[in-house]
Amino acid sequence: MNVITVDDYKNTYWPKLESAIEQLLTQSPGDYIPISYEQIYSCVYKCVCQQHSEQMYSDLMCKITCHLEKVSLELQTASPEQYIEKFNLALSQYMGALHSIVPLFIYMNKFYIETKLNRDLRDELILLFTEHVAEKHIYSLMPLLLEAQSTPIPGHPLHHGGHREGSVHTEARLQSPVCSYPLYYQIGGVSDWVQLAPALFSKFIPNILPPALESQLQDYAVQDRSFSEIFCRTDSTVSPRVRPFYIVQDLGNFIPE
Repeated sequence: MNVITVDDYKNTYWPKLESAIEQLLTQSPGDYIPISYEQIYSCVYKCVCQQHSEQMYSDLMCKITCHLEKVSLELQTASPEQYIEKFNLALSQYMGALHSIVPLFIYMNKFYIETKLNRDLRDELILLFTEHVAEKHIYSLMPLLLEAQSTPIPGHPLHHGGHREGSVHTEARLQSPVCSYPLYYQIGGVSDWVQLAPALFSKFIPNILPPALESQLQDYAVQDRSFSEIFCRTDSTVSPRVRPFYIVQDLGNFIPE
């Protein structure tokens, strides 16, 4: 293997890595990026073998931090109507990028980050999102999530004044970030944030609410009967695709606030 000098790393190897990282960070979910994963992995492997791990790790963290700071600034300009959607898109886009970035740098992770830093690359990159995006927006995002969860769905069969034609709006909301499990799971990974709205997160993450109490067994029995009625409900006028979400909203009505 040819010797890779510091200049070689700065002028040849890192620019290739940086370009690939930029494409992965900015691609839309589901898009195909025409980059050579084999070539990128080979660059990482050679740089690690040539003792450039420390500089490469520093450059990687700096690159992603700069990207996340831009994402955070863009979220600040989002209107309340678009805030949840844009936050969820930023989160989905970033987590999708990690699915490629972490494997590409697996050799650096194994022989530098885990060995010398006693950390894990994926955990480090998720922490970056937490520090530079989520922590800056959680107190603006949480009230909007609570409001969205409590808003009745147009066309809900139990919604007073609802109408069947509204099921088209329900189909759209089924795809919205309000129903996104990854959104709540990622935010819920920080216990302090969960405590801001435990009932909200308990619909998506287990063991959030206090354990069951013997003194409340009668209340649980009433809830069980209500759950049975919800799951047994059939309505041929409601789209099968939408019906599961009706059930989710109905169940949410029984979760204590």
